[in-house]
Formats: sequence, structure tokens, C-alpha cells
Amino acid sequence: MRGYHGRVTSPGPAELPRFDPTMPSHARVVDRFAGGKDNFAPDRELARLALEIAPEIPLLFQEARKFADRAARFLVEAGVRQFIDVGCGMPTPDSLHHVLRPVAPDAKVAYVDHDPVVVAHGRACVDIDGPVRFVQADARDPDRMLDHPDLTRIIDLDAPVAILLQSLLADFADDDLATAMVRRIVERLPSGHGYLLITHAICDIRPEATAALARLYAERGMVDGHRERARSWKEVEHFMDGLRPVPPGVVPLPDWRPDPGEPTIDTSAFWVVGGIGRKP
Repeated sequence: MRGYHGRVTSPGPAELPRFDPTMPSHARVVDRFAGGKDNFAPDRELARLALEIAPEIPLLFQEARKFADRAARFLVEAGVRQFIDVGCGMPTPDSLHHVLRPVAPDAKVAYVDHDPVVVAHGRACVDIDGPVRFVQADARDPDRMLDHPDLTRIIDLDAPVAILLQSLLADFADDDLATAMVRRIVERLPSGHGYLLITHAICDIRPEATAALARLYAERGMVDGHRERARSWKEVEHFMDGLRPVPPGVVPLPDWRPDPGEPTIDTSAFWVVGGIGRKP
């Protein structure tokens, strides 16, 4: 269940969602944005409405993918070989374990999603005894998620590890709940070699469009709770409190350590930011 006053309370296994093709799913809407086929009519309708509000959404997802690739390479160079991708969405050829394979073939990846369709698709794509696992769990209960037996079979939280929250926190309107989730996740990270990656839409840029999207997603049941706007850039930065930010900090995604020769993008209208923090 949702926690209040900074508490995260156990949702209980029975509250994990079941497959419902009549309701849009965040993972399937993203799949639609990416041109995938693992989506249904409600997902396509929501994607259509979102694109009417913000036609730049496909570009944002394209840059989010590039950011994730650069971040993965940085984490490998920092000595990380274990990754937990929370709210992973549908598996794609660009999924994290594919990105890691050329640079860290020994990497282990636990994908976590509460959507049973995501987990079923993912498990069908990987070796059930291999270094990649798909785990159905609810991020609102970080301890249950991180102690899930499917995750602990491959992930050792005492060893270097990175936990990725890519666009996940925007799904939780309650600031106390989102903050408590992050705080507990950070508590579980190992000191010195535990990393947290966050990406998040912000209201500072394109405020009318991001507010309209926030309302649309809330009306369609895509958000836990209701809010009239996206979080601000500073509010997103606060999720990194207690961590040592990896330079350049929390910035528009194309500005985070761009590869040499990568085309320059005008980020003055780019309303998704991200960054990585290390637990000291």
C-alpha cells in the first residue's frame, strides 16, 4: 500500500497488478512510442493523446536511450558489474544487458517491473539460469523488491551495484512516498561502490505541456495518486540527497557526458533530466 509521512508500507503480493488489456500500461505505452507491437488499443490511444500534447516525446525517448548507454559504460568503468533496472519496461534489442554485453560480458542484470506482461515477455527472452532475470515486484516496497529470491539469486548487494530508476519516480505522485522509496533504496546500497541512476521529467521547461501530460496520465490511471504538474528540476535533485553526484550532476539527458563527436542538441526545451549519484 502507499506509505505516508515518509513510510513505505508493504503492498503485499496480492496487490501486484494482473494483466488487463482494457487499461493502458506504462510499459506498453512506451513500447508504442518506440514503434513496438506489444501494445493494445488503450495504450495506442493514450500514446496518441500524449503526442498531440508533446510531439517531441519520441526524441526524448531516443535521447534517454543514448543517456542510458553512456551511463552504463560509465558504471562499468567504475567497476560495477551488477545492475538492477527498476520499472524496466518491455524488453527490446536496446535493453541494458545487450548494451553491457560488449563492454562487460560478465555483468548481471535484474530487471524489475510490476507489470506481469513485461515480466512474461522478458522471461521468454532470456535463459532462466543465466545472468539476466526478470522479477515481478513493486517498487513501493523496496525491501521486498530487493530481497526477492529471483533477484538475490544473481545480485549481491554487498558488492558494487547500480540501481536504475529511469522515469520511475514520475509514476508516484506522493512526494513523501517517492522520497521514502529512494531513501530506503539508498540505505540498501553498499557504501563506496553503490550507485543510483535517476531520470525524471521536469516542469521547469514546457510547463503547460508537462502539466497536461501529468493530468492525462493521472486520468488514465497511469500514476499512483494525482498531481497537477511534473516535479521541478530542484525536486528531482533532492532525490540525490546524501549521494555524491557524478559530474555534471542532474542535467538534461543530452548534456550528461555526451560522447565525442555526438551531434549537439539544443537542450533549452528538453524537459527530461537525469544523473548518477554514488553512496559515500
